[in-house]
Amino acid sequence: MSMLELRRVSKTYGQGAAEVRALDEVSLSVDEGGMVAVMGPSGSGKSTLLTIAGSLEEPTEGEVLIAGRPLTRMSHGARAALRRRTIGFVFQDFNLLPGLTAAENVSLPLELDGTSARKARAAGRALLEQLGLDGRADAFPDQLSGGERQRVAIARAMVGERRLLLADEPSGALDSVNGEAVMRLVHDACRKHGMAAVVVTHDAQLASWAERVVFLRDGRMTDQTGPAPGPESLLASEESR
Repeated sequence: MSMLELRRVSKTYGQGAAEVRALDEVSLSVDEGGMVAVMGPSGSGKSTLLTIAGSLEEPTEGEVLIAGRPLTRMSHGARAALRRRTIGFVFQDFNLLPGLTAAENVSLPLELDGTSARKARAAGRALLEQLGLDGRADAFPDQLSGGERQRVAIARAMVGERRLLLADEPSGALDSVNGEAVMRLVHDACRKHGMAAVVVTHDAQLASWAERVVFLRDGRMTDQTGPAPGPESLLASEESR
C-alpha cells in the first residue's frame, strides 16, 4: 500500500518577476516499509517537498495523499490529528521545547494524544536508549550538544506508532558513527514495522540505506532505484552538469 503519494505537485512563491517555482510537477510514491532518500543542491526544493508531504504547506497545484486519503479533503482538525499520530517530522533546527527534558520532549506527542505520562515517558526513554542517550534523558536541550539534540529530535519523530517519517538532514549535526546509527534505526523501523520514510540528505553514504534515491534540481525530479553505489554515481553525474 502507498503510504505517501504526490501527484504532479507544484509549489510557487511570489508573483510576476519575483515568482519562484520551488517544485515543478513532482510525482512521488512511497510504500509502507519503503525508504526514499532525497538529494540535491541547496534551493532545489527538498525542504518544500517535505513540508508539503507532511501537510505543513499546501501545493499550488497537484495532490497529496496519505494512506490513500487526499489531504485537500480533510478538515484542519483531521490534518492536525494526522500530523500528531501518523507523521513524524525531523527539522534541521530541531524544534525542541527548552523547558522540557529530553525524555519529556520525546514523549510529548504521545501525551498530547492521550497516552498516560508514565507510558509515554517509558516509550520515549526506550527510544533514547536506542540512540545512545539513555544517560541524557533528564537533561534539558541547552545542556545537550548539537548532535544530542538532533538525536532527541529524531526520537520524538519516531515515538509511538508513526507510519510516515519525514526527515530533513537527520544526520546533519552528527558524526559518521551516530549518523549511521540513526539511518539504521530508520531503516529497521521501515523493514520491521512497515513505516515509510522520506529522508533528505547530502551524504551519499547515508542515502545508500534507502531503497530508492530521488534527485531534485530546480524543483524537478530525477529518479533512480537501488541502493549504493547508486547514490554516489547519481550525485556525481548531476554535479558534473
